[in-house]
Amino acid sequence: MGTHRRPRQRAKGGGRARTAATITLAGAATATGLGGTTVQAAPQPTAAQVRAKVDKLYQEAEVATEKYNGAKEKADAAEQRLEELRDEAARKEDRLNSARETLGSVAAAQYRNGGLDPALQLALSSDPDRYLDGAAFAERAGSRQRATVGRVRKELRDIEQLRGAARIEVTSLKSRRAELKRHRETVTGKLEKARSLLSRLTTEERADTGVRASRSTPGPRQALSATAEAPNSRAAAAVAYAYQKLGSPYVWGATGPNAFDCSGLTQAAYRAAGVSLPRTTYAQIDAGRRVSRSELLPGDLVFFYSGISHVGIYVGNGQMIHAPNPSAPVRVAPVDEMPFAGATRVV
Repeated sequence: MGTHRRPRQRAKGGGRARTAATITLAGAATATGLGGTTVQAAPQPTAAQVRAKVDKLYQEAEVATEKYNGAKEKADAAEQRLEELRDEAARKEDRLNSARETLGSVAAAQYRNGGLDPALQLALSSDPDRYLDGAAFAERAGSRQRATVGRVRKELRDIEQLRGAARIEVTSLKSRRAELKRHRETVTGKLEKARSLLSRLTTEERADTGVRASRSTPGPRQALSATAEAPNSRAAAAVAYAYQKLGSPYVWGATGPNAFDCSGLTQAAYRAAGVSLPRTTYAQIDAGRRVSRSELLPGDLVFFYSGISHVGIYVGNGQMIHAPNPSAPVRVAPVDEMPFAGATRVV
């Protein structure tokens, strides 16, 4: 008899396994390429794309900066009001103590003479509620005593009102400080992203980032011409100040004298001219008479973007002086390099 061998059975699922392995190997080959090298990732953004992203981050940071400036202005006002309330309360407490001392002297005299008037007992009480609720007792005192008791009652009421107002200001101040923190974090976060993007560029590419400056450095003749064309002496003084600050660094939240943000520069320029401007771009645009672009004269404030988030000082010939962003110092630049939103003649 011949020997019969059973045919070797193929492993279950073996075809599918080999197919999967083939696909896996093919995928690996595709991923590694010839010679085992890895396929390059998506191309890095160009210098122009980085610059566009940085400019957008700077513009967003400036919006947040103006919100920060507005919140800080309100916080400062709340803090000042709180201090005034505390000072006023302290003065009234001094007057209250003085009036009580007067009543104490009267009370001592009455006690020596055989008794203490009930109204005086009430006025000298350490319980203001009891004192105020029992005002009817004051009618039993003499006219002079009633006048003194009345002053004590008034001082007590005023002090309580001041303390209530102070509590409201404390709540407002806490809210403003929380708002400041939020805007500060927004600004610093966007500026940090911009710095990170700029670090990818060469020195030459970074030098061309941001808003372009005027190619020529303005000289004394240009400054004199601009001040001469200003509509009045205060506008001329503001323009002269802006020229003096060319080259100063941009620092968000700064109002001079050595560093500025955009609205900080315009505020400082007019402060030097004896004119008080609000702190933010949103308020500065309403700080004078609106003028059209065709009517611009040196000293006019020019505003940009739909949100009125940037401002400069017009100096004539289609040029302005402004504090652009952290990548560029205070400089002369064309008015038409940003979306024009309006202009105001301050004085």
